[in-house]
Amino acid sequence: MLCFAVAGAPLSTPKPGGTVEGLKQAHKLGITAMEIEWVQSVPKDPKRMLEIRGTAESLKMTMTVHAPYYINLNSPDPVTLAASKKRILDALAMSEIAGVRSVCVHAAFRLSQEPDDVYGNVSKAVEDILRQKKKLFPNVNLGLETMGKQSQFGTIEEVLRISKEFDLYPVIDPAHMHALTNGGWNTAKEWHHMFDLYEKALGKRSLQNMHMHYCGIAYGPKGEKHHLPLKDSDANWKDFLKVLKARKIGGTVVVESPLLETDTILLQREFEKM
Repeated sequence: MLCFAVAGAPLSTPKPGGTVEGLKQAHKLGITAMEIEWVQSVPKDPKRMLEIRGTAESLKMTMTVHAPYYINLNSPDPVTLAASKKRILDALAMSEIAGVRSVCVHAAFRLSQEPDDVYGNVSKAVEDILRQKKKLFPNVNLGLETMGKQSQFGTIEEVLRISKEFDLYPVIDPAHMHALTNGGWNTAKEWHHMFDLYEKALGKRSLQNMHMHYCGIAYGPKGEKHHLPLKDSDANWKDFLKVLKARKIGGTVVVESPLLETDTILLQREFEKM
């Protein structure tokens, strides 16, 4: 089963807003999933997490989380590296309490280092984080995302390699991949190749439990600039939906459009028609 998630509380959520009210509003709109945007900081109140969990379960809503942006698992500064690991661990631990299935992480910046050195540093940091898995987040996936800027760690090959190494699954973002290659990864043939790579690395069954992001995107020679509404972009989103349908992809597609629920509903309805 594939569900389309709104990236945060819908814009139409009644004030004062928040995750609980956002879940209720998304459900009211017919949306079946939501990604919680902890991109600035991670909440620390377990009671609030249990309230979120109870709401999602009562509404049968699937949830994912986006961890804070301020993370660099390749940092040479031990203070920055320790803080990055802690932000990820906090997001995973709170997600476990809230009933979230997967946490999206922007793993690292390259800092002009050699790709193998960057990979080694990220791998070591992930290994350190996963030592806490059984204790803090036994049921939550740590999803390293494919990234949209040349300065960032996160090609599809890198995130698949590290996911295979640690028995995780990545967050695949075709919009980021499109921006990183200055216009590539935007055809049915390329998306089939993307899923072929995923299947080869993680197995055919892995395609039934994916965590993906999708939206329109503005980009230039150095990659991603900012997200765009689907209809204001060059995203071939209808063909993308056809590939999802043809490959029988399962899991969650988080729609990171600035229009939030509008584009989430657009993709959901078009997919259901196919």
